[in-house]
Amino acid sequence: MTLKREPAAFGDLRGWIAALKSAGEIREITAEVDWNIELGTIMRLAQGAGDGPALLFSNIKDYNRRDSRCRKLFGCGLSSYSRVSMMMGMPANTHPRELVKLGRTVLNERLPPKIVPTGPVKQNIITGTDIDIEQFPVPFWNRVDGGRYILTYAGIVTRDPVTGIPNVGIYRGMVAGPDVIPILMWRAQHIGQHVTAWQQQGAKEMPIACVIGWEEALGFCAGQPVPKGISEYDVMGAIRGQPVELVKCETSDLMVPATAEIVIEGMLGLEPSSYVMEGPFAEFTGYVAGDRAPKPAIRVTCITHRDDPIMRGCIEGSLPGSYSENAICSSIMRSATAWNVLDRAGVPGITGVWCPPVQAGINVVVQMQQSYRGQAKQAANALWGSSAGHVRYKHVTVVDDDIDIHDYAAVDWAIAHRVNAGENDIVIMPATFGMGLDPSTRRRDRNAILFGTGKWNRVLIDATMNLDYDPDPDLGGARFPPTVWPVDADRNAVLKRWSELGLSPPKRS
Repeated sequence: MTLKREPAAFGDLRGWIAALKSAGEIREITAEVDWNIELGTIMRLAQGAGDGPALLFSNIKDYNRRDSRCRKLFGCGLSSYSRVSMMMGMPANTHPRELVKLGRTVLNERLPPKIVPTGPVKQNIITGTDIDIEQFPVPFWNRVDGGRYILTYAGIVTRDPVTGIPNVGIYRGMVAGPDVIPILMWRAQHIGQHVTAWQQQGAKEMPIACVIGWEEALGFCAGQPVPKGISEYDVMGAIRGQPVELVKCETSDLMVPATAEIVIEGMLGLEPSSYVMEGPFAEFTGYVAGDRAPKPAIRVTCITHRDDPIMRGCIEGSLPGSYSENAICSSIMRSATAWNVLDRAGVPGITGVWCPPVQAGINVVVQMQQSYRGQAKQAANALWGSSAGHVRYKHVTVVDDDIDIHDYAAVDWAIAHRVNAGENDIVIMPATFGMGLDPSTRRRDRNAILFGTGKWNRVLIDATMNLDYDPDPDLGGARFPPTVWPVDADRNAVLKRWSELGLSPPKRS
């Protein structure tokens, strides 16, 4: 059944902020906050475990004068499921399991963009020696970072030189000078495939544009595994129910949202001789990652921005009790993508998929109705062999459909009592491609320049009832004994007296 939603187009970042104010989902910080460490620390502590507010900083040290080019910074826009629901056109109290079901179809919907001659993002055009990215309140987010990071939640636009189809992704980018931004990218990503295609044509640089601040559909889609050959702009249009209005960049043919706050145009150097030192950075794993090393760098050719623009950024890295925007969004869309991968691979009986937000989809739990032995292994192999598995699905746990995959305790119980390592319930898939930011991977194997990707040894935990066991005649032909949960008649009889007994409602009934 397709879930009904009411697509909402907020117009721009300012429209989204207004909607959050109406819903009581945002806090404006008017006290002076230092861009150096303090702002990032506030954001990390405030985001909570998916229950913190969006934040608008309007009094940033060194950027709070009347003549400051940019005086505000917005973050934590999608660090809660209520705000993800709002962006998707769903009620704010929609359960994540319903958002996952919706996410399965959202990336398949299309509404092509509309080209317009100009827009508010062209109100100010900066070129030549006037370019200085430090005129924007770029935070030094974490004391462990290698520098100030201007690209944390920007939509990075590149284009395939053969097909002309654009890609919008999210990649970290550090300030290395007034007009230099080295970025971290992997060859297996779509931007890396574009780099390869430009290199094959003999190019030494590739056009690139960085969109900072627009509707939340921009960062949401840019951070998700939209299939190759499909423009994220088409998906954004479908999510918001209106075409994305695009304008052409000043110094390239790339197209960007007309109502964006800031667009940084440039050329990405493709030759190692042009690389610039970048890193490390407090990454989405919750650890410092991406060693300081030479990386491809953007040579900024132009900056366009609205009057009194709003900087957009996020504090990356999920830890217990502090979930980033990336983690919340990934828990929905990496789950939805995995479910679609399983469907396309022909794995039957899938009834749910969940990537808990604390680890942003590195681990995935699959719920299924088994109909034959080896079904869990089929599911794991399908996920590991997919392009979406490049940076996710390292550890796959498969459970039966009586286990609530949104309940850590239920999954843990299944692992405790349905896993027997000696019965092939633990499977290791060695030396696969993987995320190069994983601190559990050897430093040498995290070298993106040398290998193009990281290296993972993946694990399947098959916590389903083992259909390889013989049916037990003493159990009526079942392979596992019954649980001790009361039968329906006994449970219902007691529940009828519950208020009489003066007990709090049971968590499970």
